Amino acid sequence: MKSLLVVMALVLAGCATSELEVRTVRVEVPVPVPCKTKEIAVPSWAAAGLKKSDSLEVKVRALLAERRQRIGYERQLVAAVRECR
Repeated sequence: MKSLLVVMALVLAGCATSELEVRTVRVEVPVPVPCKTKEIAVPSWAAAGLKKSDSLEVKVRALLAERRQRIGYERQLVAAVRECR
């Protein structure tokens, strides 16, 4: 019984003499940030105002113009997406 008390006293004495080490650790973690880009306005499409009675030439010209509009609009959208990467 005495030996157990001696061992416990030595263990407790060892804990009392050691000093605590305080240190600061910096942990870098990526934080998601919402992407902020300007809103891209949808153009008024050239073929939106076509009527059934319009000639074939007018319809084709309007569709070709709308194709160019869509290409430009898609480029703006792709640029906005790339800006958020």
